[in-house]
Amino acid sequence: MNTQETFLKEVAGRAGEALSLVLKALLSLPKEELDYWVGQKGELARRVSLILNPRWQQSSITLPASSPFFANEEVKPNYGYPPRYAMKPVCEQLVELSKHFNGLNTNDVLACSKELPALPSGAEGWFAVPRWEKVAKTYNEAVEKVLDLIGKTRTFYNYRKGNLGPKYLRLSERTAVALQMLGERQKGDFLLIPAQFGLTHRGRSVRRVRVVYAPSEFGLGSFITGCMILSHPERFVQWEQLHIDCPGDEYSPDAGGVFSSAPIFYFSGGGVEFYALWVGDASERYGSASGFVSQ
Repeated sequence: MNTQETFLKEVAGRAGEALSLVLKALLSLPKEELDYWVGQKGELARRVSLILNPRWQQSSITLPASSPFFANEEVKPNYGYPPRYAMKPVCEQLVELSKHFNGLNTNDVLACSKELPALPSGAEGWFAVPRWEKVAKTYNEAVEKVLDLIGKTRTFYNYRKGNLGPKYLRLSERTAVALQMLGERQKGDFLLIPAQFGLTHRGRSVRRVRVVYAPSEFGLGSFITGCMILSHPERFVQWEQLHIDCPGDEYSPDAGGVFSSAPIFYFSGGGVEFYALWVGDASERYGSASGFVSQ
């Protein structure tokens, strides 16, 4: 075999491997998204060219989210986590949480934390949070309790105080199903959730985030995010940082049955504040927190 034949064979092998990756990616798309991309030949060609680049895996290019829905609701993000913030080991998280939820048993979650599977792609670490059912009779009451607990530990203002009943706030269906799945797999008063604290989806509206979730990804709501703030208070220490959208909750501003907003946590005036904004807002200062159902 001459040099030219060897070269062509090598190119064909690499192209075959790359096209296999493209095919797998396309087959994983929902039908409506695949139908869309079939009509976007130029975009498909661009993505294939990125993959065929021998250095594509090491490049700094980030492939855009595949869903075409609300694609204009993304802005260039300029903010990240505060320098003082660092992900804590599960045992340290439980020490912090036990200060606020001292009636809950940590034995099962500690045992589980010693044999954790690999983190799903996109997760930053394992976050320990109480099951909301162990904290209150209803999800809404659990949210109010965790907000009150944050207010006992630091300067805090709840702009939605008195407006957090079921007519105002509810878990999204996807998040409710995900928490049920996680709850069935784990024992005890706490859940261990592989999650990220907002960086993955920074600059995207909540509405955009909800259509670009990874297959095993779900949005975190006010209760879980609030617990993560209790266990990691260093996450909120300054205005010039990434604030948090909670896409796992749906909020109706006037309790009229239209859940057009989502809760947010942000730092301002020396303290943490809680509010709700329209799901179509995209801000360089915000990123949605999300969790994953590990395989």
